[in-house]
Parts: sequence; C-alpha cells; structure tokens
Amino acid sequence: MNANLNTFSQSLDFIKKNFANYYEKANLILPDRFGKREFAFVLFGSKGMLRHISFGRKQEIEKFLAERVPTHVYYSTAFYQKPNAPTMQEKQWMGAELIFDLDSDHLPNAAKISYENQLSMVKKEFFKLVNDFLLNDFGFDEENIELYFSGGRGYHCHVKDSKIFHLDSNERREIVDYITGRDLRESILFREHVTSTIRIRGRQVPNLKTLKMPKPIEPGWRGRISRGIIELVDEIKSSNDPLKKLEEYGVKSKDAEKLLSDFSDERVDRIREGNLDQSKTIRKFFLNSALRKTAVAMGAGETDEPVTCDVKRLIRLPSSLHGKTGFKVTKIKLDELDEFEPLRDAVVFSDNPVKIQLINPISINMMDEEFNLKNEIEEVPLYLAIFLMGRKMAKLL
Repeated sequence: MNANLNTFSQSLDFIKKNFANYYEKANLILPDRFGKREFAFVLFGSKGMLRHISFGRKQEIEKFLAERVPTHVYYSTAFYQKPNAPTMQEKQWMGAELIFDLDSDHLPNAAKISYENQLSMVKKEFFKLVNDFLLNDFGFDEENIELYFSGGRGYHCHVKDSKIFHLDSNERREIVDYITGRDLRESILFREHVTSTIRIRGRQVPNLKTLKMPKPIEPGWRGRISRGIIELVDEIKSSNDPLKKLEEYGVKSKDAEKLLSDFSDERVDRIREGNLDQSKTIRKFFLNSALRKTAVAMGAGETDEPVTCDVKRLIRLPSSLHGKTGFKVTKIKLDELDEFEPLRDAVVFSDNPVKIQLINPISINMMDEEFNLKNEIEEVPLYLAIFLMGRKMAKLL
C-alpha cells in the first residue's frame, strides 16, 4: 500500500518537474484586462483551490507559475473592481464574457467511448455551436470569438462582444435554451396542411392532413430541423442496415421495425418534398432525432448549471497545462478548427524515453503515432508518460 503511494508520489514529482521546465520558458497568453480578473490555482498534492489572487503585471504571473508550479490554472470570466477581495460581493462585479464549455462527459454513453473518440465527437458538437449558432444565428463577429482546446476532454469558446458583458444568468440561460433546442415545440416548426376533404351534413371537413415542413433554407431552427430531417431520411435509406441505423438514434428494436414498416418509398418522397406524414411514429422519431442531431449537447444533466449561465465562473488559462493530461490549453484559429488534432497540436513535451508501469493495457494515437501498450513495463515518449501518469493509468519506474 505504502509502496503504491510512494510510486504515485514519485510520478507526481516527475510531472511537477516537467511542468516547472515548461513554465520557466512558456510564452503565456493572458486574457484581456487580466488585472481585473481573479486567478485561482490547484497545487500539486493539494486538494483545495488557492483563490482570490490578482496580478498587475505579466511578469508577476510568470514568476508565480515558475515558482509554485500549479497542477491547474484558472482565471475569472468576469471583470471585478477588486479581483483579489476575499468575497464575491466585495469584488464588485463589472461584467463577464460569454463562455461555452463543451466537455465529452456531456456526450451520451461517454464512459464507454475511448478518449480519442470522445475528443472527436465533442469537436463536432463544438463546430456546430460556433458555426451554426454563434456565427450564423446570433451573428457574432468572428473577431469577438476565441476558441480553445481545454487541455482535457473538450473545448472552450469565449465570446468577447461588449454587448453581452452585462447579461445576467437568466438572459444567458435563454441563449443556452435556444442552442440546445429546449422546449422547442412542434407547432412552431410544422404547419398542418389539409390534403383532402369530405362532405358531412352539407359541410366540407378535413379528411386527410399532412404536416408541412419548413423550407431547408429558412433561418434558425425551422430550416435547421428541416435539413436535419432530410439528412436522416438519406442516412436511413442509404444504410445497408436501416434497423441498426435507427438503433444508433436510440430507437428500440421493436419500435425500429414498426418505423421501417411505415417508412415506404412514397412516404420518403413526400418527406423530401416537405410533407411530414401524420403517422405519430414517424413524426415523433423525426422531430426528436433531428433535434438531437442539430442541437448542441451542453450539459451532463438537467440539474447542471452550464458554464455559460454562470457570470462568476473560473475557466482554464490559455497556454497553461492541464494537470491530468500534460496538454496545453491551446488557442485555435476559427479556420483551423476542422484540422485541429488535440493529441498532436496540444502536446508540448518531448519524445525522450521514459519507463513506466502500466495499470492496464491501453491503445492510443498520439503525435500521429499508434501506441499499443500491453506489457506491464513499457518505455514510452515523455509526452505519453505524463499523460498516462496524470490520468493515473501508469506509474513512474
């Protein structure tokens, strides 16, 4: 037991030594008006957070990081008159950036997905958030948007438009609700269209109805849902295994068979023409699935308070290191997001060989190299050793 504790302690000391080397030479990226921000740190071997710290000059922050070598570095998304005051009320809030934090633990069944695939999936969500919603629907200027890889399991987006600095939590919640499609009603998206009538007691009454879909080119959620439905139709019809495809969208086997039996070529043609049948099975599936496909997953649960709504939130400092991976919190240019690979572009440590003891076998691709580690004792590059030790998947030998 004590031997294990000593080994993990040695691993932490090793990580701290390498973090110190990084911070001695790092060219830090500091946030705007950093003198009005609160800074906070988690130190190696400490469970608590060192908070309510402010810096007047860049050199002070650089000296602090080089001397104290924290595991994690944070700063406030808010501006304060007195950022180092010991209570939030005394700090005197002046406003806050609009922050979006997309983490892979927001994904369904995240625990069953490999780290690499988690990063790939959350980047797709992040791409939707930035391009479909923030730039397109909300119309924020590209110059007021900054993108970062968090160094861990996701991405951060900072909206620095001064018009949003003074939004309160409820107003920010409305933005989140829009992006996640919360409470989106069928009546807003589709309009009933009578396709035929019959005469009863001298009056013409509707006999058959269809739901008229919005045109795919319409702005906002109406066009987005319509495009999502058409994409779903194409996916299912072109799939070699439509049942499996439906199950990927969360449809149970029995329901999938019923859905496919209703999914005639004639119905598919009508959907592509913009008419969604009144079949409850089809209607429910397409609305729910298109919503999941086009909305952004931003919270791990209904009771979570998303980062976006918090006007006094702490966020990771750009160019700092993530204590559980050794990766850098990396700034990403908007036009480079698609090509960004965190397991290559956020790596800062060398490939010097390090001997480690694995807790369990692991396969991972890092720095464009595939590692299949099966033996208890392995020699790996420094960057991979720090990643595995930081996640307690290996110990230093």
